[in-house]
Amino acid sequence: MGAESAGPSGAAGDLLSNSAFEVRRALELLRLGTRLPHAEFRPDQEEAIRHLVLGRGRLLVVQRTGWGKSFVYFIAGKLLREAGRGPTLLISPLLSLMRNQIEAAGRMGVKALTIHSQNRQGWSEVEEAVQRDEVDVLLISPERLANEQFQRKVLTLIAQRLGLLVVDEAHCISDWGHDFRPHYRLLGAMIRALPPNLPLLATTATANNRVCEDLNSVLGPNLKVLRGELARPSLLLQTIRLPRHAQRLAWLAHHVPTLPGSGIIYTLTVRDAQQVARWLKSRDLRVEAYYGDQGEERPDLEQALLDNRVKALVATTALGMGFDKPDLAFVIHYQTPGSVVAYYQQVGRAGRALSEARGVLLSGEEEGSILDYFIESAFPTREEVHQVLDCLEAALEGLSLEQLQEQLNLSKPRIEKTLALLALESPAPIVKEGSRWQLTAAHLEDGFWQRAERLTRLRHDEKRQMQEYVDLERGHMEFLIKALDGEPGALAAPSLPALPAEFDPRLLTAATAFLRQDPLEIEPRKQWPGGNGLERHRLQGRIALTARPGRALCSYRDETWGPLVEQGKYRDGQFSQALVEACVELVRRWRPQPAPTWVTCVPSLRHPRLVPDFAERLAKVLGLPFELTLIKVEPGEEQKRMANSAQQARNVDRSLDLRVGDLPSGPVLLIDDMVDSRWTLTLAAWLLRSGGSGDVWPLVLAVTGKSR
Repeated sequence: MGAESAGPSGAAGDLLSNSAFEVRRALELLRLGTRLPHAEFRPDQEEAIRHLVLGRGRLLVVQRTGWGKSFVYFIAGKLLREAGRGPTLLISPLLSLMRNQIEAAGRMGVKALTIHSQNRQGWSEVEEAVQRDEVDVLLISPERLANEQFQRKVLTLIAQRLGLLVVDEAHCISDWGHDFRPHYRLLGAMIRALPPNLPLLATTATANNRVCEDLNSVLGPNLKVLRGELARPSLLLQTIRLPRHAQRLAWLAHHVPTLPGSGIIYTLTVRDAQQVARWLKSRDLRVEAYYGDQGEERPDLEQALLDNRVKALVATTALGMGFDKPDLAFVIHYQTPGSVVAYYQQVGRAGRALSEARGVLLSGEEEGSILDYFIESAFPTREEVHQVLDCLEAALEGLSLEQLQEQLNLSKPRIEKTLALLALESPAPIVKEGSRWQLTAAHLEDGFWQRAERLTRLRHDEKRQMQEYVDLERGHMEFLIKALDGEPGALAAPSLPALPAEFDPRLLTAATAFLRQDPLEIEPRKQWPGGNGLERHRLQGRIALTARPGRALCSYRDETWGPLVEQGKYRDGQFSQALVEACVELVRRWRPQPAPTWVTCVPSLRHPRLVPDFAERLAKVLGLPFELTLIKVEPGEEQKRMANSAQQARNVDRSLDLRVGDLPSGPVLLIDDMVDSRWTLTLAAWLLRSGGSGDVWPLVLAVTGKSR
């Protein structure tokens, strides 16, 4: 494990004399933080701390997960504070996953506080503590750098008295980085404005030569690099191609119970994390799903895994960087990640303090389309940018995000991404004033598109590289090390036998049945769109007459019922009796209460008999009356062509109404073939309930969208 030097430090001399750096004090802090009375520094840890404390220039530490990067910056920050220096500013995308590190800092007497989106109620207290100089380490997300209040109340206050600047997960700075966070681009200008001799530490577990060169251009000049070994001798890696979901579910149910210890099962989508967790729970395995939208549940789930109270967390990349469990025994990927860098980062969670651990990658046929969607949607298109800029040009006083949604047929995430990336350009063609976006005098430069095209090409190349990895029969660790520009050397691997691709065929039958019987919940909408709401029906604000939580038989791209739904809608012009029977079984398992006493459906002028025919046959088998109570008053656009919530809601508002006449009063089963935005079901339920029906229970054949 050696160090590479990019040249002389460029610092204006050592901040402290060599005698001021006491190894005994640094070791004392390490032992307090680790709770290990005989702990010693790992290779390069002491050198990194000494480099920072003595002011020997800017430093990039590239060390594998579990090496102890957080101890370097907390100990260096503490020593600088004890020498009379100012606080440390730590910029990290992982604040919600740094609870263990912050606890360790507290044991060393380091007061570390955070400002991020999940602790808004405590921001003012943190700001006041910073103003009183009572904070040793302030941790922020990169997005805080763009926040005007943070710049005014905190950043300007501490910028000139910083003792240390730390950039965690520094690969995010790079256009080449696998987890590109746009707001990291603000760091370049910030660092150029700081004193050249300010100690600066950048850390990452994974950076190839291209990323390191990119980081040197932003964090340098004269960025010294301490690069550790990439080999993980405790980790046995293997890949298995199992194209169908049912095959991978069966494999997991067969092999996970036989594995010692606990682990992580990674999926590409939230929906897959939820479904895999439901399946394994049905096989009596203690697992939980883990993903970004769980908010306050996430710490409890992490602790359950740390305490081995669950066999595994079935997780998206929300449990990627930042989670530290040294005795994690296995990492299994349900689908192939998009890059070697991302895969090494995730699989490297296993086996840090074990002599034997497993990393198994299961490859499925759907992963290609999922990854292509992630790649192609990472940047706005030229047309999307032109639409946003043209819209702002026509509004002299600017427009809010909500107003842009009303005027543009673009999805909210696409508009938000376009605004965020344009605002981060230098010079920026747009700026946010309060809640409104406005044009500036600057024009969008070609470099924006060149960067987007370069990164898109790179990510497609990385995807192809991962498919090469999947095809390997041996040499998996060597492949990863070479792909990360490391030297494989003499590699050792644990003596574990590889897990077979085979599984009990009875589990395949059970998994197939599970997929056919695993409906998706449809959450009811709670608010009408903002602005003027729905003009035709005069609806604004909170939805008083909502649908009840509904069910969908499948996702449109699922391998179970999806092909039958597509065949019925686009080729046969009639849904099969098999889908009727599947929905009958779904209703019987669902058992909504109060139980529906009649059935109706969403009408269509393009396919006037398709859904009514299906709903009528379903009602007949259920023994319920069928009534056509909703009508289309005008064709309108196809709902799938409406890109954002406001456009979708107004499109439905123009075309849907209640038929004149008496309406059955009991609870009703509302049938449709597809659901995406949920606005059709929302307005249909409001119309039915305002007309005198009971509770409205939506039931659809398939959920559309890009999440599968």
